[in-house]
Amino acid sequence: MSKRVQKQINSFKYKGEPIKITLGTLILTGLCILLIIVATFTQVTLKHPYLPLDTLSFLSQDVDEFDIINHFITSYKYIPQIPAVFFILALMGRKFGILSIAGYIILGMFFPIFALGGGVNYLFEYGFGYILAFIPAVFFAGTLLKGNPDFLRISLISIIGVITIHILGVLYMFFVATLRHAPMDLVTSWVISQSGIQILYDIFFSIIGIFLGRQARKLLWIIMC
Repeated sequence: MSKRVQKQINSFKYKGEPIKITLGTLILTGLCILLIIVATFTQVTLKHPYLPLDTLSFLSQDVDEFDIINHFITSYKYIPQIPAVFFILALMGRKFGILSIAGYIILGMFFPIFALGGGVNYLFEYGFGYILAFIPAVFFAGTLLKGNPDFLRISLISIIGVITIHILGVLYMFFVATLRHAPMDLVTSWVISQSGIQILYDIFFSIIGIFLGRQARKLLWIIMC
């Protein structure tokens, strides 16, 4: 593939011109919105080894091999919404990525497409800040996702984007908690459940999402040609 063609793919240009908002791009944006909705209601059970805090005390007990295996295997129910957002960013670019997320948020004000429903009242849900944070995260990450980034840069983009989402999501959560006069232990439990180990999963799968989005972007270019 020539450098000129590769440059056009990376900048999302077709025949030397930036991709404009047309019926085709609006349909593609609609499909991206649908992808976010599907990811929102998709739950994947992940199992992998880990080291609990009571490792030494547990091993000192009289336990059999089956108990040891189960003790060091954790199960986590993961919703791949954030990786879907970064896949869309890598596929569509910053402008259309933000357009897709904005469309998702606007639709959510009228239809129950968010995790806990929808409507204007959802503005006062603890988790709505994470959804709003998709926009600045895609803006910052999309600014860095230019050229032909290597694995380290994609990883950095994923880390910056995911941390942006979680920081803004937690700040919004405290804002809503202040309005509701919610007890601090409730807020803390929400923060841990939404931004605890979840951050590591989001970073890992967002790296995969960006990589897959870059490959799908090349395929999309071939189809458009």
